[in-house]
Amino acid sequence: MKKFKNFSKKLFKNESGQGATEYILLLVVVVALVMLFKNQIKSAMDSKLQTLSSDITGFSGD
Repeated sequence: MKKFKNFSKKLFKNESGQGATEYILLLVVVVALVMLFKNQIKSAMDSKLQTLSSDITGFSGD
């Protein structure tokens, strides 16, 4: 039992994996936001790409 108590104390004091955990949580939040707002993101991107396409088509290289 004493070994388990010492192991658990060391585990909670060990912060070496903390950075990776924070990055994973941040990635999960970003993916969730993208999935939540995917229709709005898609329509905004389509609009911008359409504008860019028309600007490129209307450009004359004078």
